[in-house]
Amino acid sequence: MRLSSLFLTLGAFVAAAVLCLVAAFFSVRMIEDSSVIGVRAELDREAMTWAEVDSNGLQVFMAGTAPTEADRFRALTVAGRVVDAARVIDQMNVEDSDAATPPRFSIEILRNDGGVSLIGLVPSGTDRERLIEDITRLAGADAQISDLLDAADFPEPEGWDDALRFAVAALRALPRSKISVEAGRVAVKAMTDSEDARRRIEADLARRAPDDLRLALDLSAPRPVITPFTLRFVITEDGARFDACSADTEEARDRILAAARAAGLEGKAACVIGLGVPSRRWADAVELSLAALAELGGESITISNADVSLVAREGTDEALYDRVVGELDNALPPVFALHALLPVAPEATPDQGPPEFIATLSPEGAVQLRGRINSEIARTTAESYAKAAFGSDRVYTGARVDEALPGSWATRVLAGLEALSELANGAVTVTPDAVSVIGNTGNQNGGSDIAALLAEKLGDGEDFDIAVVYQEKLDPTLGIPTPEECEAQIVQIIGDRKITFEPGSATLDLSAKDILDEIAELLKLCGDIPLEVQGHTDSQGRESMNQQLSQDRAQSVLEALRARRVLIASYTVRGYGEEAPIASNDTEAGREANRRIEFKLVRPEPDPEDQADADAATEASDDAPADDTAAQEDPAVEQN
Repeated sequence: MRLSSLFLTLGAFVAAAVLCLVAAFFSVRMIEDSSVIGVRAELDREAMTWAEVDSNGLQVFMAGTAPTEADRFRALTVAGRVVDAARVIDQMNVEDSDAATPPRFSIEILRNDGGVSLIGLVPSGTDRERLIEDITRLAGADAQISDLLDAADFPEPEGWDDALRFAVAALRALPRSKISVEAGRVAVKAMTDSEDARRRIEADLARRAPDDLRLALDLSAPRPVITPFTLRFVITEDGARFDACSADTEEARDRILAAARAAGLEGKAACVIGLGVPSRRWADAVELSLAALAELGGESITISNADVSLVAREGTDEALYDRVVGELDNALPPVFALHALLPVAPEATPDQGPPEFIATLSPEGAVQLRGRINSEIARTTAESYAKAAFGSDRVYTGARVDEALPGSWATRVLAGLEALSELANGAVTVTPDAVSVIGNTGNQNGGSDIAALLAEKLGDGEDFDIAVVYQEKLDPTLGIPTPEECEAQIVQIIGDRKITFEPGSATLDLSAKDILDEIAELLKLCGDIPLEVQGHTDSQGRESMNQQLSQDRAQSVLEALRARRVLIASYTVRGYGEEAPIASNDTEAGREANRRIEFKLVRPEPDPEDQADADAATEASDDAPADDTAAQEDPAVEQN
């Protein structure tokens, strides 16, 4: 009895072992078959019928003869999409080519402030030393030339020399450019200083290109960031004119100019197209405002960002004024706020003229301050500002104190002096009713800049008159923004807006299109700058998931910029997750603020030796005894 129980127990164990072996065998066969079937199906979808697939256990063997090395590698990649790449064993061969096919020769020439880089593949017969010498000669001896070219032992294709010579010649006039060279074809992509320069260079390159050379030109002029975004239109007895005109698109510019002509503008007028518009309905607001001003019969309309200031002509019928202002206030798009003023005729003062302050700037740079100012402190402040702006040895002050002047007089005087600093020569006159600026400038947008400045400094409803003349001989060479300026201008473009994504994903929301369009326009101008695109999230969810989401979102922004043809070779992306909040994560508003994309300039780390020297100098300065002698002798130093 005891012996039979033992046999039964052993039999059960043996039967279980056999069943396990059978199950394992069939499981392995099932895995092998499913792997082979899956890889085979994926290869068929990619039209790789030459590849053979087999398996042994968990290993998948790839065999067959690939047409090219690239096809062999692609087959491995396709198999890796179905099974773990570590399980794929490569036993494929590559067909032997009877005759080597010449490669595609091309050069990418990249030029910016840092120097010139040459990347690509050239025939071995190309005189690379001569090429580098020619580029060094036109870029300057101090320019850094990076030769990243490879050579292949094949004859030069037809048209190669002509294309290369033309590309080097074109590089001379394009300090920020990318030139792509192929046999018989040159593609030029560059940023020019102005629209006039773009047209001139484009015509010159087209004229000099050989007849058998295919030339592709993509030249663009910078679109400035306008801040504040300003428009000022004046209708007087002498006619209608723009003191400043800004638009965000070509269509908006055409609509604004058409509305101005309907309001009485004659002759040609310029309207600057730039970035930084407060609303996509800017043109709507301008059209309504110009029509209202024309209906009132004249004076001025000033739009600074979203603030609309309308000053009617003195003596305008009050009923007409009330109706027009009310209709305009109701019709303006959201965001825009209207401030209207109907001046009252001042009482006659036959004994003396109205008080005024006059500042003049001569072509030699001498400044004179005359007239009245409302306090001794205000006069000292105005004199100090003028000396800081124009030079302490160039300022003469002859203004007298008149304490009866209004309290805002000092503010108006300082605003006038700041406007004067925008001119090469001219004068500013401040009266109780207006600020008048006349003179010459080398800035094509000088009138617009001064109008924006006065609108910001003087506030709503204040009247000012600008008669600024642009003189080409005073125009300095326009430079491309520095990396620091580009970083600051990106912040200005984004402003109160956000680059948004679909909830919980890295897919950009449609509302982000306009912001990215404007940022891309600026970055094309900025060129090859070291920029980090940063992604940030709130603290909800797991930390690792937040970090990955922020990384993916930053990468999506980078890809969106690439799609807008921005050169992103020097850009990096980094997801910071929740580690760098700018607001509390305890509130919805704070969490919303923390979910953001930022653009930061990558600055080089300071040299350890330089930092040590700076720290030592700081310690020496801190340990040095205070020298009170200068403070005692200098009356400008206040003693406590």
